[in-house]
Amino acid sequence: MDLTDRPRRLRRDGIRPLVSETDLDATDLVAPVFVDATTDERVPIESMPNHERVPVDEAVARVEEVRETGVEAVMVFGIPESKDERGTRAWADDGVVQEAVRRIAAETDAYVITDVCLCEYTSHGHCGVLEPDAASDPTLTVRNDPTLDLLAKTAVSHAEAGADMVAPSSMTDGMIAAIRTALDDAGFADLPILSYAVKYESAFYGPFRDAADGAPAFGDRRHYQMDPANGREALREARLDVDQGADALMVKPALAYLDVVRAVREGFDRPVAAYNVSGEYAMIHAAAEKGWLDLEETAYESLLAMKRAGADLIVTYFAEDVAHRL
Repeated sequence: MDLTDRPRRLRRDGIRPLVSETDLDATDLVAPVFVDATTDERVPIESMPNHERVPVDEAVARVEEVRETGVEAVMVFGIPESKDERGTRAWADDGVVQEAVRRIAAETDAYVITDVCLCEYTSHGHCGVLEPDAASDPTLTVRNDPTLDLLAKTAVSHAEAGADMVAPSSMTDGMIAAIRTALDDAGFADLPILSYAVKYESAFYGPFRDAADGAPAFGDRRHYQMDPANGREALREARLDVDQGADALMVKPALAYLDVVRAVREGFDRPVAAYNVSGEYAMIHAAAEKGWLDLEETAYESLLAMKRAGADLIVTYFAEDVAHRL
C-alpha cells in the first residue's frame, strides 16, 4: 500500500497534545451546592456519592472547598425550612438561598449563580402556581402566566442578596422577559441571566430530586418540560429566550442530548451551558463501584464530550473531582 495520508502520525507522544482539538479546564466547570435550612449538620446525599446538603452556617466552607480545586463558579440550590402552595420562601428576604448567597458573596471570591425555580419551595413540588384540581386531574399542572411574577420576585431577591447571575429553570413561557424586566426595574440591568432554555422532562433527574427535595407530590412535569423526542423544538425555545434577553443558554440534561448542545451552539451567538445532571453522575458512579468503568477516566471523557459538542461551560457534580485532574 502507498498511504500518503496517515492520521496516526499525529497521535504520537509529544505531538498529540499539540493537535488536541478540545480543552477542558477547571474554569469551564460550575459546581452545584445544596444548602439546607432544615439541618444543623452536613447530610450525605445517598444517591449522589461524595455530595452533601450543608446547613447555611457551612455554605461558605462548602464553597471554599470547591474553590480550592480551581473551580471558580458555584450554582446554589436551597432546601427551605418550610413550604407552601405558592412557594413563598423562594423570594423571602431571609430565605435559605438569600442567606447563603449573602455569606458566600461576602466571604469568598466565587462566582455565584442561583437556580430560580419554585419546585423546591412548593408543598406540591411543581414549578409554579397550580391550576384548580391539578392534584386530581392528570391533564392539569401549572398556570403559566401567574407563575411569572413569582419567578421575577425570586430572581430579584437573589440579586439583592449578591448573586452574580440568575438561572431560571422552570420552563415557564415568558420567564426570561419577566425576569429581565424585573431585574432592570430593580437596578440590576448588568446582572446576566443563564436560561435553562432547553430542559427536557428526563428520567435522568431522579437523584437530584432527592438532593433538593423537589419531587412532584403528584403527576409529572410533561406539560412544561420538553419531550425528549424533540430536537427542533429546542431551537424554538432557545430563540424565544434570546429574543427576551437571555445572556447564555442551558441544555439539560447533557450526555443524552449532545446533538442538541451542538445545534444550540451553531444556532445562536450566546454562551452555551450543558448540565451534566445527577442521573448521569450517579450511573457512572454505580458502574465504577461494580468495577465496570474507571470513574475518573469516564467522568473526564463525558465532560470532554460536552465541550466537544459545543458547551462553553458545564454544570456538573464531577466538578471538583475532574478539576483535581486538570
